[in-house]
Amino acid sequence: MDLIVAKFGGTSVGNGERIKKAAESIVKEYLKGNQIVVVVSAVNKTTDDLISLTNDAIAYNLTDKQHAEIVGMGERISVRLFAAALESLGVKSQFIDPYSELWPIITDSSYLEAKVDYEKTNEKVNNLRDLLNHGIVPVICGFLGKCNDQITTLGRGGSDITAFLIGECLNANEVVIVTDVDGILSTDPRKISEAKLLESITVDEMKTLATHGAQVLHPHALDFKNPNISAKIINFENGDLSSDGTYITGPKDYKSIDLFENPVASITIVGKDLLKKVGIVSTLTNILLDNGINLFKMNPHHNSITVFIDSADANKAYSLYHDHVIKNKDLSSISRGKDTAMYSITDSEINELTLANLLTKNNIDAILINYTKTEILLFVDWELKDKVSKLLDID
Repeated sequence: MDLIVAKFGGTSVGNGERIKKAAESIVKEYLKGNQIVVVVSAVNKTTDDLISLTNDAIAYNLTDKQHAEIVGMGERISVRLFAAALESLGVKSQFIDPYSELWPIITDSSYLEAKVDYEKTNEKVNNLRDLLNHGIVPVICGFLGKCNDQITTLGRGGSDITAFLIGECLNANEVVIVTDVDGILSTDPRKISEAKLLESITVDEMKTLATHGAQVLHPHALDFKNPNISAKIINFENGDLSSDGTYITGPKDYKSIDLFENPVASITIVGKDLLKKVGIVSTLTNILLDNGINLFKMNPHHNSITVFIDSADANKAYSLYHDHVIKNKDLSSISRGKDTAMYSITDSEINELTLANLLTKNNIDAILINYTKTEILLFVDWELKDKVSKLLDID
């Protein structure tokens, strides 16, 4: 017997026919002897309609508390409809909204972008086990939380967080995200028709896509992705939780701090208004490419461009760039900096601020900190690598 958490997005319960189809997919798994927890979003566009109505009626006088109560109505309606659909198909079900004694998702007091209190939530989620053991399918509002008997929200897309969080707390076998696409595609099919479906994607890759605009999954949901729990994204059109889609692989607590084994050289090319000159960056990149030199990082500025490459290739690259500079009227000079140590940091506990504070506290000047939402590249003097490695707790 497996325990499955199935989350249905707004489009997948967008009308009565789809709600019935979604309920039938739950019944199929239930009849296999599996235990199932359902997480439901608001019916398609309901939240947007509620926000529009609220803005028209109340404008800017709405408090955050009132806003959370109103926009949460969409999910509260959805769970009632879904539970009733399951009951009509002969499966015992119980809807659970934030006013239920069994409500599991506990948060801080931020009404509109609440943070989950994991310890309290983990304790409350266990109350669902009694329902599951009695053959009852809990249907839970996605997106919503509760703090001191007040409704909070997890932000747009928060139903994904709800599903992965419940899956983690219940140690589920699988989390299934049911949406309006077949899974994760190689790119947006609305922009490139030849986009291909990916069979699998890592947590790290998925977080990067989600952080940079892919709307299939909330990036913070993957903070609760347990490596022992299978997870996939499927299309509601299949009407079957067992259907193929894209599997999300990897741990929830993926941490990686790596030091590149060789010194990294920096070469700076100087000119005027370089960012306004078409082809400057691509030409500098192609010079390295054509000569088999790997580019680690390019840092462009208005009047200079710095490239970071393996120190073993630095003399060759320096000579090639110098030849290019003296022939190009937009460029004036070239210089080589000290050899540096390059660190790649992927750790939810280290962000740009905490890293900068750590370095400052220990009197270490960073040559460059390149920060994205999923990774930090840190460059420091090569002579400081042992000190920095000790601070970052790597061997």
